[in-house]
Amino acid sequence: MANTADPPTGTLTTTTFSDLNPPLSDSVLEALKEGGFAKCTPVQEATIPLLLGHKDVAVDAATGSGKTLAFLVPFVEIVMRSCAVSPPKKHQVLGMIISPTRELSSQIYHVAEPFFTKLSKINSMLLVGGVDIKSELKKIEEEGVNILVGTPGKLYDIMDRLEILDFHDLEILILDEADRLLEMGFQKQVTSILARLPKQRRTGLFSATQTEAVEELSRAGLRNPVRVEVKTEVKSKGNCGNSNQSAPSKTPLGLHMEYMICESSNKSSQLVAFLSQYLSKKIIIYFMTCACVDYWGVVLPQIKALKGSKIIPLHGKMKQVNREKALTSFSSLPSGILLCTDVAARGLDIPGVDWIVQYDPPQDPNVFIHRAGRTARIGRQGSAVVFLSPKEEAYVEFLKLRRVPLEERECSVDATDIVPQIRHAAKEDRDVMEKGVKAFVSFIRAYKEHHCSYIFRWKELDVGSLAMGYGLLQIPSMPEVKHHSLSTDGFCTIDDLDLSLIKYKDKAREKQRQKALKKKETEASTSHDAKPEKPKKKRDGNDANVPTKKKTGRQRRAIQSKEDYEELEQEYRLLKKLKKGTIDEEEYERQMGFGGEAEEDERQSDDENISGIIVKGKKNKKSKKKPKQKVGSWKSHSKLRQ
Repeated sequence: MANTADPPTGTLTTTTFSDLNPPLSDSVLEALKEGGFAKCTPVQEATIPLLLGHKDVAVDAATGSGKTLAFLVPFVEIVMRSCAVSPPKKHQVLGMIISPTRELSSQIYHVAEPFFTKLSKINSMLLVGGVDIKSELKKIEEEGVNILVGTPGKLYDIMDRLEILDFHDLEILILDEADRLLEMGFQKQVTSILARLPKQRRTGLFSATQTEAVEELSRAGLRNPVRVEVKTEVKSKGNCGNSNQSAPSKTPLGLHMEYMICESSNKSSQLVAFLSQYLSKKIIIYFMTCACVDYWGVVLPQIKALKGSKIIPLHGKMKQVNREKALTSFSSLPSGILLCTDVAARGLDIPGVDWIVQYDPPQDPNVFIHRAGRTARIGRQGSAVVFLSPKEEAYVEFLKLRRVPLEERECSVDATDIVPQIRHAAKEDRDVMEKGVKAFVSFIRAYKEHHCSYIFRWKELDVGSLAMGYGLLQIPSMPEVKHHSLSTDGFCTIDDLDLSLIKYKDKAREKQRQKALKKKETEASTSHDAKPEKPKKKRDGNDANVPTKKKTGRQRRAIQSKEDYEELEQEYRLLKKLKKGTIDEEEYERQMGFGGEAEEDERQSDDENISGIIVKGKKNKKSKKKPKQKVGSWKSHSKLRQ
């Protein structure tokens, strides 16, 4: 893999898009001008000429560095040049862009639409999950498609179902957020898609973090790629004096990053105190799980200090329509709060984000910088803060070693304790109480899966303090707490609290709950009134079909006869094997279980081959007319079988 020289470290270069070589077409330059793009970022300046010069590229650049335009501009140029040579057929696919999430694919498509409109007689289509596949298939069959943008799962499904799509003349393939594509388990789909595409194509692999899996994908899908690596530099104080030293960093140049150390019981109060300072700002808060987003999405709007604030939840378990609505709504707000999971951690370009709050550090440390990169995009300023407990402080040094420097932010000394407000909300509405329990349980189970388990040690969690921070009414009875002796210190119990009496605010849900409770009570009283059955005696395996009462003499004889019959059957089979030579005398005696007696008879008479046969507990010695006697014994067995 070839390497380019490190591009300039500034946010924007002096190079304009019209200065690039090979030169861009007038229609593409017009689309760039309409979008307000005049000068290139370093990654755009380095990447666009390479792709247009028939080179495969593997791009490693900081988040927010302008990677989307770095591949969209050459993508459109290459497709346009192909169309100029020969107009594409209805189902002839010329270009494909693959990204890991629905939101990112949708964003790429919307950014690309002004450019796609410059392509005459070219149909493009966005393919993501959550949309009816039958309507998509019908649209492709009837209208055709030449450019595909979407997630790997949906693209793989469409390619598998529609044989009419022709990929033989595909000109360019883009894999955006390649590391995330592999982390999310799309390796099988990506590999299958690559296998169906022609080798003679341009391929661009874009990622903010390079992993071994990405390197492997690069070797498999790219032909002698050029490696483009764009880094930013941060000024750090030297050990001596006030001299400044430049150190490479993975963070955007305009991003200021902080960390806050606070106890778990005080964490939610510190969050509200922080949000209260920046109510006029646009803030994204990241949580560990979908259940946590649901819970805090219900709780935070009820906190007095945040009354009237626009708080929008977003996570992967929401319906696609609701996800798009939440993202569009937050993007259009001048100020507000977005509560989300890592579904919104990659590639999304949400305008005007001022603060990124990582309430829960991500399971994968690679995601940390992607979360923070939702602010300070392309030359803008932004800030980010991560909340840590005292036991997690080593995470700061860990990030520093990964070229992600953080500065400490002091906790608010006059933060209002919001736990009583959360508990009051839980007492007033069963839905809040249940969401809190689900969020707490999901957090602990997600915490167990931290990649940095030597820093985030779930067996050292202060469960009591954590439950207080969540404002729970009681600590849930879960195996992780019961079987691993996690500390419950710091939890304040509520006296005389009957959780079963807490009602849903939603009258329909409460009515359904009461109905279920009455049904349960009725079933319990019915089972209590019924006469208790006498415990059944444990039956022996041999007489499972025989009543447990005392057996008659006839029944006992029948059972004994059955046992004798089975024993004779076994003897008959063994004798037959002995006659055929399938087993020898020694094996026969071993299976009959009287080897010791056989050895004793052999000592008495060396001429006898078999010492005896046990039948009904009696030993019958054979006469010297051995063959005749054997035949007679087999006949007797045969009669018994009949």
